[in-house]
Amino acid sequence: MKMLKTITKQFVKKPVTTRFPAEPAKRFDATRGKLVFDPSKCTSCTICQKRCPSQAIVVDKAAKTWTVDRFRCIICGSCIDLCKFKALSMDTAYSAAATPAEREASGKETFAITYVKPEKPKAAAEKKTE
Repeated sequence: MKMLKTITKQFVKKPVTTRFPAEPAKRFDATRGKLVFDPSKCTSCTICQKRCPSQAIVVDKAAKTWTVDRFRCIICGSCIDLCKFKALSMDTAYSAAATPAEREASGKETFAITYVKPEKPKAAAEKKTE
């Protein structure tokens, strides 16, 4: 009889859960959506790679690349907290999942995004040496 009472209440009240696909989810300041990387601030110190619990971040100093595997990332934010140069931040918007075509194009089972660090302008480097 307890179950019948609960079912009857649900016909009268609003649903407890949200209707996510039909209604957009609410975003708050602390909402974790996707990792955002600013290559101009990165010094390739590899702290984010070393401290990532899911090993989703790969930093290659020689090639000056920074790669995040979106399927491995658990959006814990530990890389953001540890980055001294504030090259990493969290966006409140969720990133779209990879389509099968994107997975086939990358040749991997995972969806990775690679950033190449930009070269510093030579004019700025010459001023520092003077």
